[in-house]
Amino acid sequence: MADTKREIERKFEFSKAKSARRGVPDLTGTAAIAAVTDQGTVDLDAVYYDTPDQRLAADGLTLRRRTGGADEGWHLKLPVSPGVRDEVAAPLGDTVPRPLAALLRSRVRDSDLEPQVRLRSSRKVSHLLDADGALLAELSTDRVRAERGETTATWTEVEVELADGIDPALLDAVEETFRKGGLKLSDAPSKLSRALTETGTAPPPRPRAGIPDDDTAGAHVLAYLREQRDALIAQDPAVRRNLPDSVHQMRVASRRMRSAFETHRKVLDRAATDPIGDELRWLAAELGVDRDQEVLLERIRTHLDELPRTLQLGPVRARLRVWNTARRSASRRRAVAVLDTPRYLALLDAVDALLAEPPLRKAAADPARTVLPKAVLRDYERLAGRVDSALALEPGHERDLALHGARKAAKRARYAAEAAVPALGKPAERMAKAVRKVQGLLGDHQDGVVAREALRGIGAQAAGGGESAFTWGVLYAREETLAERRERELADVWAAVSKPGLRAALR
Repeated sequence: MADTKREIERKFEFSKAKSARRGVPDLTGTAAIAAVTDQGTVDLDAVYYDTPDQRLAADGLTLRRRTGGADEGWHLKLPVSPGVRDEVAAPLGDTVPRPLAALLRSRVRDSDLEPQVRLRSSRKVSHLLDADGALLAELSTDRVRAERGETTATWTEVEVELADGIDPALLDAVEETFRKGGLKLSDAPSKLSRALTETGTAPPPRPRAGIPDDDTAGAHVLAYLREQRDALIAQDPAVRRNLPDSVHQMRVASRRMRSAFETHRKVLDRAATDPIGDELRWLAAELGVDRDQEVLLERIRTHLDELPRTLQLGPVRARLRVWNTARRSASRRRAVAVLDTPRYLALLDAVDALLAEPPLRKAAADPARTVLPKAVLRDYERLAGRVDSALALEPGHERDLALHGARKAAKRARYAAEAAVPALGKPAERMAKAVRKVQGLLGDHQDGVVAREALRGIGAQAAGGGESAFTWGVLYAREETLAERRERELADVWAAVSKPGLRAALR
């Protein structure tokens, strides 16, 4: 069993030896701190684990087995933002607990987790209390000894970790008091990071995701692909933890990468990218089962809430819960199970291999400002053809299918424009923004199509259970009306988006 808590903290170090001799400044009177109470000293012994090539450290993750103190056990720390991490804890044991190993699978894969460094710390703990005696934060002063083979390093660091629900502004006040007292923010984001640096074994810096190495088309496309690869890997543990929007974000990363392969076939050899694109399509589809159900439920629930009570006949909310539970529990299990399949891990390996040795074509060496506008405009023309074809059809099933195809084309054109922003700037931003409006309308239209099918099924279930199906029929009719409205709006929005000036600015 694993427990999770959000850590909001800052680490400090003494700026000079003279400051260290003076010790930690008294924080009494800083912001809401009314008292500082001594909680004694505890000895901590932690062994940090990583792959031989230090994949966790490279991504800012730490995995340790720690004895001593009130929270001894296994701890996995996942970065959220600067100074904020989620700590997932599991009971003490001799091997990495399975729940923690699962959260690391997208990074570790088939590699082993091995001891990397041992940290022995003597920790002096104090509680920072407000005027009512409530805990605001915990202050720790650690004398640390790092051991990696025969190499050792020692240092002292000070850490202030907020209690749950406390305004992070308190840390700003503490930092100011510490600055005046001779402490500065630590350059190292974690003890492990500092230990690896001080023992000369820090992992080499990774290429910065989203930042091209030069101004060639190949460099810009690869930077974008690295960014999506990193997002895909980072969302894996979030999906396993069932964090809000995680499935959606992981699905978006897979779609963006696949879309980039299709858009930039003159930059990357499709013989290498097409098989990976097929696997990304498979992953997005598997994840989509859970995400689509989540979106569908929210849509139906929102429209139901908007109906007058007089139109809500029978146990409609109970019926909706039954329908959703039956579908959602299975879809959630399916989404998580996919992440443990050999096929998924092989996909991640294939993406890494492609980025390590990219199959660049001749156009990759050309300037991005020459190649990328053409790619964006090709995707725009593809979208234009599909929108025009859809709007030429009579309302009905065939038009719904055509509009769904146009939605996919809009998404690809938007992704192409967004990926080109680092090279093309404002013109690409304006194109992305314009196409996003089209995608939004088409997306809402398709969601309505899916909702109508679901409402028909729920209504049939209600009737079969002896309940009134009236409300589900009302919601179905409302979806038809909304679809007609979106189709009328699309014609107006498309007329604005298709003006030549938007495309001319890209050339």
